[in-house]
Amino acid sequence: MRRTRSRSPLRHPRIGRWGDASESSGSWESRGPKGHTLRRMTTSETSRYVRLRVELVIEVDDSGALTGAALERIAADEFMPDDERTHAQSAVREEEAEALAYLVDPFDLVSEVPGIELAQASWSCEQIDYDPDSADWELDMDEDEIDGYEAGPDGYPVLEDGRGAEGEGDDDTGRWP
Repeated sequence: MRRTRSRSPLRHPRIGRWGDASESSGSWESRGPKGHTLRRMTTSETSRYVRLRVELVIEVDDSGALTGAALERIAADEFMPDDERTHAQSAVREEEAEALAYLVDPFDLVSEVPGIELAQASWSCEQIDYDPDSADWELDMDEDEIDGYEAGPDGYPVLEDGRGAEGEGDDDTGRWP
């Protein structure tokens, strides 16, 4: 089950009005020999939004306690309509992952962090086969390595020919000055 909270990013004046000029798009012909037609964004103009990705593997060692806590949370939710409550209770009784989804709230993870406001959160729970010795579960693996790219000195993937991810740019590094 995926549980989502969101607030429209269009309410934010900068995101609602301008595209992201930091991304490369279009062909070289459409950009012309001088590169992008938009000016580069300064640090103060870049997006203030940050995506935090967290992946947890949780071992359920007391299914009854987990299910009971989720059923209590559902029963205490005064804003949940009765038909949704019945469906939620049934789902929680059938699957531990559903029970966990009702108990975990990403807002709780960041609510005490100073200087931020949660703009959107989504999370899901699913039962999985877990082998801690499997290479699939190595926590320190760099995403660029997984995709088959090596990260360059600036953190962007570098292809074998030394150019950027799409072979763009006007110099030998494949990056725009």
